[in-house]
Amino acid sequence: MWNTPNLLTMLRIGLIPVFVGVFYVEAPWAPYASAAIFGLAAATDWLDGHLARRWDQTSPLGAFLDPVADKLMVAAALVLMVQEDHRTLVALPSIVIIGREITVSALREWMAEIGARAEVAVSQIGKFKTTAQMVSIILMLLHDSALGPWVYGLGLVLLYLAAVLTLWSMVMYLRAAWPSLSGQANQAPGEPR
Repeated sequence: MWNTPNLLTMLRIGLIPVFVGVFYVEAPWAPYASAAIFGLAAATDWLDGHLARRWDQTSPLGAFLDPVADKLMVAAALVLMVQEDHRTLVALPSIVIIGREITVSALREWMAEIGARAEVAVSQIGKFKTTAQMVSIILMLLHDSALGPWVYGLGLVLLYLAAVLTLWSMVMYLRAAWPSLSGQANQAPGEPR
């Protein structure tokens, strides 16, 4: 249970209050520090999964905590950014991303209960979505930095890309789960639907 991948995942969860605290610091270094903390958390997301597979240290605790840690960190960052820039332009993709995470988490939980969890496994699109999401948040966290407003604009474009990929991957998950959701998976061939 206390292997390196799980400790990295717990570190990511522990970084959330640090990230939130630094986000609210009124200092010139704060945007850089909050972006660095979020970037460190994103790096541990990749590293813990890589090490768990490479060292054969996968565990039920890690399988549970890893997606939870990701969702908590991303949701915290999105909520902070919407609070900072409360335009619809920022709120809309944030709501889409958070709403998708809730929907897909509930779908995976339900599919696991009926023994069909493998049908909604993480897809390649989900990995692209996560990358676009993480990079966009890091760039948007640098909004008050000396790098200029173009960094924030690029981050916003990537956030919309992440939102589109989010919807696309959600549709794919729902399509894969549809036979179970609609009750068609338990029907015999030729039975009326």
